[in-house]
Formats: sequence, C-alpha cells, structure tokens
Amino acid sequence: MSEEHLMIAGRLLAAVLAGGVIGLERSFRGRPAGFRTHTLVCLGSAVLMLVPGFEGQWVESHAPDSIRMDPTRMAQGIMTGIGFLGAGVIFKEGITVRGLTTAASIWITAALGILIGIGFYFPAILTTALVILVLSLFHWIEARMPTQNYARLEVAFPREDLLDEASLRSELATHGFDAAHLTYRVTESNNRFAYRMMIQTARPENFRKLAQSLSANKRVTEFRISPTGD
Repeated sequence: MSEEHLMIAGRLLAAVLAGGVIGLERSFRGRPAGFRTHTLVCLGSAVLMLVPGFEGQWVESHAPDSIRMDPTRMAQGIMTGIGFLGAGVIFKEGITVRGLTTAASIWITAALGILIGIGFYFPAILTTALVILVLSLFHWIEARMPTQNYARLEVAFPREDLLDEASLRSELATHGFDAAHLTYRVTESNNRFAYRMMIQTARPENFRKLAQSLSANKRVTEFRISPTGD
C-alpha cells in the first residue's frame, strides 16, 4: 500500500471517528439522526473532498498544469446538499418546532468531514471537541438557566356550564401562569366552547400541576397542554 493510500485511509477513519463521537451524543439524547447518520455524513463529506485533493490518482494527463481544480466549489456543493438532510430532521407540530439542534449538528459534522478530507486535522479535532462541549455542557447549563417556559393551552367546556374568561385566568394565575393571545371557538357539534391561548411560567413543573387541576375539574370536557420545544 502506497503512502497516499495510507493517507486516504487515515483521513476516512478520522472522519468516521469524528462523526461517530457527535452521533453518539445525539443518539444518547434519543434524536432520530444519531450515531450512524452523523458518521455517514462526516465520512461522505471527507470522501468527496478527497476527489480534488488527490486528483493525481484519477486524472491521467501528460500536462498536470493544464488542470486546475477548486476544492472550495466541492465544499460549497457538499454544504448545499447537507441542507436537505438537515431539513428532514426538523419537524413542526402546531407551534412547536423540534430538531433544530440536530440539524445544526449534521451541518457542522459535514464541515468536519470537509476539514478531514483535505487533511486539516488541527481545526477538525478542535471543532469536534467544541461541538461535544456545546451539545453536552451547554445542554446542562441551559437546563439550569432561569427561563420562561411556554405552552399552547386548549381547554373546552359544555356551553351550558361554561367557565368565564376571568375565572379561567384566575385559575391559571393560581398555578403560576400568565396567559396571552386568547382565542375562542365553538365546536362543530355546537355543544362545547373552547379557549385557546399561550401560557408561560418560570417553573416547568407547573404544567403537571395545571394538568392535574384540569383533570379534576368536572366542568372541563377536554384539554390539551402542548409545551414548545427547540
């Protein structure tokens, strides 16, 4: 095996390692794009960057100077194509959008593959470490930051036993919620009246307490609490 073949094998193995490390973190979080997806993305990017990096292996020419290849154009094509894969892991349910962090991790994994494919090992290793730091340590910090938690609340009552808006707001306030963007709806069967609104609280455990309270309320025929996510 020639020196160039060993170099190619080393770069591809490094791409598998870098993508696998990031993918393991995503798999641990239970994300749909995990270990194998990130590994393949990084490996694929590295393989494609070997094309302009080792053109001497596949281009037969008696005049090497007659061929000029631009590796940056290959990198641009890779990052454009990765956008479609990243969009596939983002999904929206109501007002909740999930998968943005996984999409970003796929994008940065493709960039790592490009760096490894051209043999730029130091920034690739440093970037891999920083990505793991952001996905793990920053997740721990974010979970402990004082933040506002939002959810969409839908609650329905019989029309003949309707809870008025002031009483509903008072009930929410006792559980530590502020309500906004209140809308009203009468069901198709015309026998129920439903409120829809955005609620927010500084304590996420309040969602559980509110659900218990609404479940115990005999006047409530149906409710739904949909927390928003990143």
